[in-house]
Amino acid sequence: MIKKISHNALVILLTVVIAITVRETFFTPKNSLELYQEITFLKDFEEVQKLILDGYDGNVERDDFNYIKDRSANRVGQFTLIEYKEKSFVIMTSPGTEKLKILAVEELPEDIREYFLKIGQ
Repeated sequence: MIKKISHNALVILLTVVIAITVRETFFTPKNSLELYQEITFLKDFEEVQKLILDGYDGNVERDDFNYIKDRSANRVGQFTLIEYKEKSFVIMTSPGTEKLKILAVEELPEDIREYFLKIGQ
């Protein structure tokens, strides 16, 4: 009886782990292009809130969602900001590709650097 319970528990645990892995792999946006596509196909703001990292939900408002949803994007960009003590750089990468490719690297002007530093606080 104990072996049967252990076997059933193992099967249930394995099923849960596989289900979580499949969900994360196939149903979670991996880059900016997938995120944009996900947002444009969602029906309501409550679904968008599931995509927001815990603790950051105050950074996205319903009006932002409606604006993005009601318009077609001219371009979807994907950027990485790297900060050093006295400089910041923006790296533009290729959205929607299997492996990221660098498209451009630029040092940020001081006023834009300060803007991004304030957002990150």
